[in-house]
Amino acid sequence: MSWFIRKPAELLAPSETLPGRPEPLPTSAKHLLFGVDQKAEVPEGMEEAFFAMGCFWGVERLFWQQPGVWLTAAGYQGGVTLNPTYEEVCSGLTNHTEVVRVVWDPAQTSFAALLKIFWESHNPTQGMRQGNDTGTQYRSALYVTTPEQLEAAEASRALYQHRLMRAGQGIVTTEIAMAPEFYYAEDYHQQYLAKNPNGYCGLKGTGVSCPIAAPAAPAA
Repeated sequence: MSWFIRKPAELLAPSETLPGRPEPLPTSAKHLLFGVDQKAEVPEGMEEAFFAMGCFWGVERLFWQQPGVWLTAAGYQGGVTLNPTYEEVCSGLTNHTEVVRVVWDPAQTSFAALLKIFWESHNPTQGMRQGNDTGTQYRSALYVTTPEQLEAAEASRALYQHRLMRAGQGIVTTEIAMAPEFYYAEDYHQQYLAKNPNGYCGLKGTGVSCPIAAPAAPAA
């Protein structure tokens, strides 16, 4: 369809976005690696946040490899279109970015530890792109689920911005907000690099470390 040709470099007014559809896109019932319900609610005592760092294939693999992470999923967030398809998101006409849902056990890892991974594993200064991947769907974003996470995320951005400036790098463009509606991506995107080990992964950090001191996990 002709509207896929257009790829805006900025977010659109809601009236300019695609309407989407009321039904969610189908996905597998189980996470390929963890064997838990792909769309499980957050278990009591666990936490959830959403990380956008460019192409979600590599981002999901990055987080499923972390100790303490209980569930990951690729999806779309931060835009207007209901239950968007990958093609619609790539058109730039949804305002969504590619994100990964992460659910973790705070007894095994901390939000601070995940924030450090987030900042150091991509370039958060590039606006509507990540490396050679260009478009609003590749913008850096961090969507949180509690006021405490919001405070920690904003504090970590300030710390990393200071470190980046000392290294002669640019201004952080990462969007930080309470999590809007999350839409699961198509099934073939879920755990993509487990299904396709040699597939594309565009993750590349700035080379600047993030000065976050992750607290030690509670004793068993």
